[in-house]
Amino acid sequence: MEPNNPLYRFHFCPICGSNNFEEHAWNARRCKDCGFTLYTNPRGATVAVIINEKDELLVGTRVNEPAKGTYDLVGGFMDLNETAEQAMIREIEEESGIKVAESQLRYLFSQPNQYPYSGIVCHTIDLFFECRIESSTHIKSMDDIAGLQWIPIKDLDVEKIGLNSVRKGLKQYLQSR
Repeated sequence: MEPNNPLYRFHFCPICGSNNFEEHAWNARRCKDCGFTLYTNPRGATVAVIINEKDELLVGTRVNEPAKGTYDLVGGFMDLNETAEQAMIREIEEESGIKVAESQLRYLFSQPNQYPYSGIVCHTIDLFFECRIESSTHIKSMDDIAGLQWIPIKDLDVEKIGLNSVRKGLKQYLQSR
């Protein structure tokens, strides 16, 4: 089992507590006592490529690790029973105060990611959405964003994006424009 797999850290069955909780596959552990199998599947996350009327990109500064102090795009983890579009709309409002409608979102592509959190590596699938907004006057950095700024796309230094999957996704987006 690869060391970045979160299952590497679990030694007891979460159902019966048995220590006979062994590797079953590259992405699973199985309890030899109760038969429970725990799989590691990627967690859904969203990333917003928000473009304003001046062809500027909304970029935030990360408050927390990983990549604290670097540029990032608005986004975050999906909640249970939430569609990707609902999660994207919620994250945009939570982190920037911008209220968008689902009709303003356009799904772009996905990127696999490994996101270090609380001592383990969370495997995610980052779903990128483009969101075009008409007015860029009402933004406010909130939640886990220290500051937000509009950067002309032509002036953007993608290497200042701290998270690998976001940087890779943004490069893919820019190449397709």
